[in-house]
Amino acid sequence: MKNPQSLFDFIKSSPTPHHTVNEIKARLVSSGYTELNERDVAAFSDGGKHFTVRADSSIIAFHGKGRAVTCAATHCDTPTLKIKSDIASGAYIRLDVEKYGGPILYSWLDRPLSVAGIVAVDQGSGIELRLVNIDRDIAVIPSVAIHQQRSVNDGFSPSISVDMPPLVALSEGKSLLTLIAEELDVCVVNILSHDLYVYARDCGRVIGTSGELMLSPRLDNLECTYAALRGFLSAEDSDSVSVLAVFNNEEIGSSTRQGADSTFLSDTLAKIFPTPEALSEALENGFMLSMDNAHAVHPNHPELSDKNGCPALGSGVVLKLNANGRYATDAASAAIARKLASRASAKIATYYCHADKPCGSTLGAIATTGVPLLTADVGLPQLAMHSAVETAAVSDLNDMIAIARELFSSKIYKTEQGYGIAKK
Repeated sequence: MKNPQSLFDFIKSSPTPHHTVNEIKARLVSSGYTELNERDVAAFSDGGKHFTVRADSSIIAFHGKGRAVTCAATHCDTPTLKIKSDIASGAYIRLDVEKYGGPILYSWLDRPLSVAGIVAVDQGSGIELRLVNIDRDIAVIPSVAIHQQRSVNDGFSPSISVDMPPLVALSEGKSLLTLIAEELDVCVVNILSHDLYVYARDCGRVIGTSGELMLSPRLDNLECTYAALRGFLSAEDSDSVSVLAVFNNEEIGSSTRQGADSTFLSDTLAKIFPTPEALSEALENGFMLSMDNAHAVHPNHPELSDKNGCPALGSGVVLKLNANGRYATDAASAAIARKLASRASAKIATYYCHADKPCGSTLGAIATTGVPLLTADVGLPQLAMHSAVETAAVSDLNDMIAIARELFSSKIYKTEQGYGIAKK
């Protein structure tokens, strides 16, 4: 894939986790998968192609029969600004926002923005949840001119309440809720509540003198989500149950009913393997790749990275290790990940956080406290993580797709000496 336009199309269709799950559902259905309600317990274990959704923003897809489980887990949320309400003051209408996750705030200034999310609409006898995406440029967060803030280049710490409310209209213009109501063809008074988010409208694009780099919003973590989905749908059949888990709310700690710290994965696996003995055997003979983007060494600030364990863009998939368990990788899972990469003819490099700096955790380390699958944490190297627009390498994406495809084409099982990897 020399031109990652299909990734850019996926990202454009996925301004919020709700939209990402909707896009994944459409791709699964077109590949012959059927949706199951979490109450459809019996159907989970029939070996067919199925998926189930929780809270409209996390999804688990699975297929196949066997006495082992092969899983890839990612997250689909992104640091951003969540909308509380409109603010009408003076000559302007702005949006009152709060921070979701840890965005680089200054990166959101002076760029075209829009709004998307989910809206609860009163239908009289019930409440309907409706997806909405204002698919055009409607907002901007204007920076203060240097003439009025002479010290801005000496350091700027934006205030969420003062500096970050997006401008959406002049005072005589439409409020956001009016625009949302028109988009959904409902009355404003029938909008009971909403989860709406600001998102960057920048289109993904290939850059670099040889077209080797890409610049796009939401690469963390839609790039890994896209790669995992591509690998899942294109893999060969194996003697293992293949599971793709895409969670919401990793950026805020995963402690929600649809996050990696919830019962979503454990509940689903318990239905696929409906006896305690079958589940225990599957977990013992199971393996998971936790897939989340990682920091590449910065060209202007190499001192911020580990001297020996922070690959550059173009180094391939990175295998994350940490002595204090912030990543789930251990010797066994690292060896399996390297073996999968070798079989897929994909590059893989080692990633360590700088020893003098705190290390973030991953959904893999969180999920495995409830689902004891042998797990390796991997990711795609990128620059400007949590910026409104991020940078990555095209070749690394290809390597992750190849490894995901190899993962789902394999059965990984426990042996007396260690672990085996087999194909059907």
